[in-house]
Amino acid sequence: MTTGLNIAFAGTPDLPARILEHISRANRHSISAVFTQPDRPSGRGKKITKSPVKLSAEALGIPIYQPQNKFELESETILNSVDVLVVAAYGLILTDTALSLPKFGCINIHMSLLPRWRGAAPIQHAILAGEHEMGITIMQMDAGLDTGDILYQLPCPIEKNETAGSLHEKLCQLGSESIMTMLDKLSNGEYQPVPQVNEHATYASKISKKDALIDWNNSAENIERLIRAMNPVPIAHAKIGDHHIRIWEAEIIHDHGPPYPPGTIIGYSANGLEICCQDKIINITKLQLPGKKPLSTSALFNGNPSMWSGIKH
Repeated sequence: MTTGLNIAFAGTPDLPARILEHISRANRHSISAVFTQPDRPSGRGKKITKSPVKLSAEALGIPIYQPQNKFELESETILNSVDVLVVAAYGLILTDTALSLPKFGCINIHMSLLPRWRGAAPIQHAILAGEHEMGITIMQMDAGLDTGDILYQLPCPIEKNETAGSLHEKLCQLGSESIMTMLDKLSNGEYQPVPQVNEHATYASKISKKDALIDWNNSAENIERLIRAMNPVPIAHAKIGDHHIRIWEAEIIHDHGPPYPPGTIIGYSANGLEICCQDKIINITKLQLPGKKPLSTSALFNGNPSMWSGIKH
C-alpha cells in the first residue's frame, strides 16, 4: 500500500503547471510548497506577470516561494521537512546543498529518454534528427546537466507528421503519468537507480530563431523536419521572392526531382507553394506573411492568385 509523500514542487512554465495540477488532483501525496521563478515583465506592455506554476499553486492553495537566486533557494528551511523536491523546467540551478536537503533528494522530469538529448531542447532535436521514439525520464538530480541516475522511463513514438507542439502535448501527458508512478515507487521503496551511460549521451542545445532559417540547398527531408521541429516556436522562416515568410506546414513531393536551382518557385496554386530543394521539391501548405496571421496556401492563393506568378518558372 502506498504511503503518501510530503513533497515540494519546483517549476515555472505551462508544462510543470499541468503536472503540479495532476499531482494535486490524484490526492495520493501532499504538496507542502511550490517554488517558481519571480514575477517578471512580459509582453509588449511589460506588465509584471505571474508564472503558470504560480497561478496553479494559488488556485490550489499551496504555499509559494520565489527565490531570486540559487543561494536563496538553498536557505529555504521548508526543503528540510519534505521527502522529495520534484523539479520540472524550473529555470534555476540547484546547489549541492539544495539537492541534499529533502529526504530523498530532488528528482527531475526530463522530456527525452536519457542519456539521449540532455539539455534545453530535446523535442526539437529529436525531430530534426529524424528519430522515431521519444519519451520521459524521471532522474535523480545531481550537480551535472541531466546526468543523474535514471529512476523511471516511459517511451512514446514520434509520428511521421509530428510537430514539436504535438510531441510536447504527448510528453506532457506522459510526464504527469510518469511522475505519479515514480512518487508511488519512491514511497514504497520500489525503485532502482540506474547510472547513465555517458558514452551514449547527446546534447540538445537551445534553439534560436537563427536555427529556424531554411537553407534551400539542404535536402527536402531535412527541410521538412526543420519545419516540423520549429512549429510552434520559433517557426521556420525563409526569403521567398520579395517576402521573408514563416513556414508552418509543408510536405515533400516525391514524384520528380528539382528541375531548377534550390530556392526556385516552380508552382503556386491552391494546392501549395512548390519550391526546389537540393534533391526534391517542398510544397508549402501553411505560411505566414510579415505582419499577418498564418494562412493555408489555399486561402492565400484564393485571395491573391498572382502573388508569386511573376517569378516562378
